[in-house]
Amino acid sequence: MTLTSQLSAQFFSPSRFSLNSTVQDTFLSKGLLSNIIAEVRLMGDSLTWFGTGQGLALHNGHYVYSHQITTDSLADGQTTKLVPYGGIPAIAVMGDTMAVAYSGDNGSIQVGYGLTLTYDAQMVNDSSGITWTYLQQPIDQESDTLPPFGEGFYRALPVTVPEANVTYDAYLFGNYLWTASWAGGLRRYDLNSKNWENVPMPMDSQDSLSLCAGFDEVDDLGRSILPDYYLNPRDPADGGNHNHKAFSVLVYGDTVWAGTANGINRGVMINEWVEDPPGNFQLLNCIEWVHYSYPQNNISGNFVVGLARQVWNGQTTIWAATMNADTPGEVRGLSYTRDGGLTWKTTLLGERIYNITAKDSLVLAASQSGLWKSFDGQNWAAYDPAVDTTFMSQSQILTDVVYTSALDERNSVPNLWIGTSNGAAISSDLHGTSWTIFQTEYDSSEFYAYPNPFSPFNHNQLGGEGYVRFHTGNIANTQIELDIYNFAMEKVYQHSYDLNIYNGAMKWNGRDMNGSLVDNGVYFIRMKYAPSINKSPQYFWDKLIVVK
Repeated sequence: MTLTSQLSAQFFSPSRFSLNSTVQDTFLSKGLLSNIIAEVRLMGDSLTWFGTGQGLALHNGHYVYSHQITTDSLADGQTTKLVPYGGIPAIAVMGDTMAVAYSGDNGSIQVGYGLTLTYDAQMVNDSSGITWTYLQQPIDQESDTLPPFGEGFYRALPVTVPEANVTYDAYLFGNYLWTASWAGGLRRYDLNSKNWENVPMPMDSQDSLSLCAGFDEVDDLGRSILPDYYLNPRDPADGGNHNHKAFSVLVYGDTVWAGTANGINRGVMINEWVEDPPGNFQLLNCIEWVHYSYPQNNISGNFVVGLARQVWNGQTTIWAATMNADTPGEVRGLSYTRDGGLTWKTTLLGERIYNITAKDSLVLAASQSGLWKSFDGQNWAAYDPAVDTTFMSQSQILTDVVYTSALDERNSVPNLWIGTSNGAAISSDLHGTSWTIFQTEYDSSEFYAYPNPFSPFNHNQLGGEGYVRFHTGNIANTQIELDIYNFAMEKVYQHSYDLNIYNGAMKWNGRDMNGSLVDNGVYFIRMKYAPSINKSPQYFWDKLIVVK
């Protein structure tokens, strides 16, 4: 799918991003494999990376490509040109360095499929492809019951399997790749030594935790141990801590923020040389944690799935997507602090927020009901759903759900990216008035209905209605006729489209001409249009199964 000429002019692509045929044929395939876009990350002058429900994809300033995958087993530390199979819950970018997390399920529970790491993610035009290093999903050995951190050692329950151990968020900063996982908790990977380590956080009952002092217990081997502490991501009923289940992470300067299933944690990283005993200097690398939770600290809920940092007029605001966990009174919404966590406020209460993007005075909240924007954190306006208004484009995002957003300021006019459950879209302005949309195409020239079977209660939910979309291929005329028949060939719905004035997808909400939902069953779709300027309008048919 090509961009319009207007947007192509805004997306000037440097020569190093003009993909040669070898790269396209061997490592990339044109188009998206999935309409689920959970992550959007910008890189360099024009590269935009997508984390989709079926793998890694990119936009190079002109087109969308999906990175080709391998289903072969990869060994920890192995280099690969093809990325693993799986959905992409997290992408982290720092300069040319990029880390990608992969996940799937075993039929009953989510499974972490590991990560890939590269230091040359911009070199997509190299005929040899990007060199990735595969990192298996971080797990522990059964013997890792007393790992080191900071001043000494701490007791921990080893997490020895990738099941329930999915990397939901990742962040690259300095020498570390930070990851947030469910059972795996908060971990960091040293890019220099290439080693993982667990990062202990406060237990549910603790409002703070020092990993720089207080290791007062000494075992038979002379090891200094943190007393009365146990890192355990099991449920509290099993002796564990919800605060050891990590979902989001944010790092800058000497500060790390981590969102968990029991609130928000702010850590100050301390790196200094200490003399102990006299004449023996050691580098102390530790963290001082403060733990914020509902209801003590006025966040809306303890399930923290997203974090973002906003710097504006000399003030730093930390935004958190906070959901209700298991404490009565918790609600969905946004929680934020402008004083480093001393006080918290809430906004957008009742909204299921997935991600936050902030730049200068603008804050964007991607949610189940759409994308919201604010310039003060209290007054919010919702974007209209994305529709391509280009003449005869027939392109539309058929969902309210927006998973993520990204502000693209790499051109003279800022652009806005969104990732949704129905594709990716980019607006040529920050107001969302002109969108270009990228979605999967199963056959670019054929007429077909999708999804098929179609459920008006579950598919393409937009404004309280569910829709089935009709893919037409090329249309050369502006007057389109749609008829829908039941299995007895009785007409249940008809509609005419005038593409001179109509913008959006060709679609049907599963209702008859009286506005009632049709019964479950088989329906026949007939659409009349001209497929080329050399042909007269003709009928195209498809069969659709409706299952409510």
